[in-house]
Amino acid sequence: MAFTTIYERALARKGGEKALQALLPRVAEAGDLEALGDDRYLSEITRCIFKAGFVWRIIERKWPGFEAAFEGFVPLYWQQVPPEVLEDLARDERIVRNMQKIRTVPENARMIVDVAREHGSFGAFLAQWPSEDEVGLLLWLKRHGVRLGGASAQYFLRRVGWDGFILSQDVITALRREELLDASPGSKKALVQAQEAFNSWHQETGMPYSHLSRILSFTIES
Repeated sequence: MAFTTIYERALARKGGEKALQALLPRVAEAGDLEALGDDRYLSEITRCIFKAGFVWRIIERKWPGFEAAFEGFVPLYWQQVPPEVLEDLARDERIVRNMQKIRTVPENARMIVDVAREHGSFGAFLAQWPSEDEVGLLLWLKRHGVRLGGASAQYFLRRVGWDGFILSQDVITALRREELLDASPGSKKALVQAQEAFNSWHQETGMPYSHLSRILSFTIES
């Protein structure tokens, strides 16, 4: 189906062009991604990991406490943090005291530091990765990071403004309605099928991938 038809459905559900445009996510320019500090990338990765399987509003409400407890998420420090610091954090009431998720911080800090040594910064690395190969980036993050499989990496990329789709339940339902996805959600095959659909729609419309993804989700009754 042409994306024009999908767009018209979304317009009808959201009350017109102005209302729809106001709901679309921010898309960062390459320079914006490069300018964002590596500490902010570690912060956003950690935020998305803690949100996974948890009540999002609680994490958002406690996030200033996370920033204080993790002392600004400086990757060079957290990549080699002493074990006792992590043990102290597991008792820190400013954060959600999940030791398994706390342990992801030094692991993902090492990933960011390693990338920064090669590319100058983690933002520069993201800026050079094309949106038409989001699947490749998601698989890279899953392989090199910790707890960055599934939706966590997709939401992380969206939060920092990298232009990509999110396989939310509404997006999955809409792709199935259009007979563009028949694979199990979370599988590599599903990611590839979604990528093919969004690549086609991007070529058709020239719209950012994140906008295509959000607009598609608006065609599903929630």
